[in-house]
Amino acid sequence: MKVATFDPKAHQITTQNTPVAMTAPQDNTSQDSSAKKVYIVTQGCQMNEYDSEKMGDVLGQSHGMIITRDINEADVLIMNTCSIREKAQEKVFSELGRWRKLKEKNPNLIIGVGGCVASQEGDNIQKRAPYVDMVFGPQTLHRLPELYEQSTKQSAEIPKNRIGVVDVSFPSIEKFDFLPEPKVEGYKAFVSIMEGCSKYCSFCVVPYTRGEELSRPLDDVLAEIDSLAAQGVREINLLGQNVNGYRGEKDDGTICRFSELLHYVSHIDGIERIRYTTSHPLEFTDDIIDAYKVLPKLVSHLHLPVQSGSNNVLAAMKRNHTIDVYINQINKLKAVRPDLHLSSDFIIGFPGETDSDFNDTLQLAKDLDFDHSYSFIYSKRPGTPASDLPDDVSLETKKARLAEFQEVIKESTFAKTRAMVGQVVRVLVEERANRRNGYLHGTADNTRSVIFKGGDELLGKFVNVRIDQAISMHLVEGELVEVLG
Repeated sequence: MKVATFDPKAHQITTQNTPVAMTAPQDNTSQDSSAKKVYIVTQGCQMNEYDSEKMGDVLGQSHGMIITRDINEADVLIMNTCSIREKAQEKVFSELGRWRKLKEKNPNLIIGVGGCVASQEGDNIQKRAPYVDMVFGPQTLHRLPELYEQSTKQSAEIPKNRIGVVDVSFPSIEKFDFLPEPKVEGYKAFVSIMEGCSKYCSFCVVPYTRGEELSRPLDDVLAEIDSLAAQGVREINLLGQNVNGYRGEKDDGTICRFSELLHYVSHIDGIERIRYTTSHPLEFTDDIIDAYKVLPKLVSHLHLPVQSGSNNVLAAMKRNHTIDVYINQINKLKAVRPDLHLSSDFIIGFPGETDSDFNDTLQLAKDLDFDHSYSFIYSKRPGTPASDLPDDVSLETKKARLAEFQEVIKESTFAKTRAMVGQVVRVLVEERANRRNGYLHGTADNTRSVIFKGGDELLGKFVNVRIDQAISMHLVEGELVEVLG
């Protein structure tokens, strides 16, 4: 297979010898039984989940495609990849090997690889797996209709003559200008407000796969949220790799900071609950803390990754903050929101981590009484500075430390869940409870899942529920007290 780079300006594919004209996708929005079906596998973070939804949206708008959960009936297979874990590339190729068998049965099947591994590997994916038709990065998913059109033109060619399409460029914030009007099912939605990251933590691959930080213009973000609210969305979760570093341009050319954006969102009719993820301590400034004083729609839950409780390890990670800075931020926030629920990210067994360093992390978890955390043992991320460090902590030690750390977090999580018994909590009612006839399921401000007896007329509403029992670490059951609207 030949490999080509997609040129969006020229709308053509160029190889060394063969130009192939691009054609505009057909406007087909029908969703009947004859519609093409796309099967999307999502790996990784909430940003990838958001991107996968947008992939379905753009192909739905351009070609009338519908999402399927049955891989065997799909006309298009897309893998939205994540490179945050060690050997991520090998896992991608392993899955592609299974997809190859599907393509052997159906030569017209179109296979695409997107996301961060695609951004890292580029045309190496098609050189190693020539049955892959298109490769695109996180910033170019809006060009999927054109990439798909080119791929379908090539399906009639014998494999050695096909031209694989690759577009892993970083076209500024362009993709948001070409995405269709957001459509949702349910009452909660993610909204990406920025792309990329410029912090360059030594363990993180994001700056290399998603590019430098770029914030969406303020009006674009507010227009998307306003559209979602008009469709019945009640809760918004603002997304970004460094979300509190948002610096969006206003229509007058001035810059909107993240704290100011929170104020704007809180004034959108219909939106009653605001969350955001993921933050960086360097950007968690006093003006954001002040927002918690005056914006009741901003939930009393904060996810603020710290990664380690050791200043030595933080320095090796190039986090550029100390533990004292982190603790001071949390204490100031708890002064204005005493009911704050705090969660974080931790990497256990980073190169050079000593027993003393790990004990500092363990003590931090106990002192700050985290609500929950995402914690993993360190593994090399290809292409990051930390991958060149000697990984001198044995796997056995990493696993033992992680188990000890997670036990502390587990105890804290369960204690906070049990403490909800007897309390009245606000819940967004989202759906009928699974396997509980006559019960509804929703989410409390502190992220706990709540089930209670109720009818469908409550779906999409906020209610107060008195908690009767803690079923598991993250699930409670209660009784309806009040409908808030």
